[in-house]
Amino acid sequence: MIKVKGIIFDMDNTLLRSSIDFAAMKQDVAAFISTYGIRLSESELLRHTTSTIIEEAVQAKLLSDEAIAQLWDVVQGHEVQGMHHADLEPGAKQLLEQLKPNYKLIVITNNAYAAAAKALQANQIMHYFDNVLGRESANALKPSPVAFYNVLELYADTTPEDWLSIGDSWIDGKASLAAGIPFIAYQSDKAKMMEMGVEPLAFISALEELHDYLI
Repeated sequence: MIKVKGIIFDMDNTLLRSSIDFAAMKQDVAAFISTYGIRLSESELLRHTTSTIIEEAVQAKLLSDEAIAQLWDVVQGHEVQGMHHADLEPGAKQLLEQLKPNYKLIVITNNAYAAAAKALQANQIMHYFDNVLGRESANALKPSPVAFYNVLELYADTTPEDWLSIGDSWIDGKASLAAGIPFIAYQSDKAKMMEMGVEPLAFISALEELHDYLI
């Protein structure tokens, strides 16, 4: 058990049961960048997430600003469609209700802020959060730790050990741990976590289990 001041949540498939077709999104992003000469093998596609594909494409400096904007339009189209009827993960609202009086609660998502805020508001949980950081808040997406560093800057009186994060994907864990923030994996692929070098504090299958790790 650990004593913390704040908890950082991923959104898709952690707070909300997203219906975003991440496989289709990744394929569409790969198809888009292939027109600019950036081609990924099948093994590379399996290894990458959409965010890591985009990060490498941007770093390659083969895309104009206009092309990057169009690329994000592809992503946002999938986000809007997938979050349109996103329901809460079981126990999410009850957990947030219990945590709110004692902790700072933050969302870090690779989704656009507008899409995230709309989905959180539609499910009547937006008011529980002190901050929601969408992809516009950082110059690099998870698995980069930039957004987590931004949280530490926002709350300058805290240290990484004052926070705990929870998410379903290895990219959440990689970003959190790189910033020195302990990470709990929720309904995650344990083998993938290990493959990507992510060692969570714990693996949980229900959100209410988070209480077991808080003092």
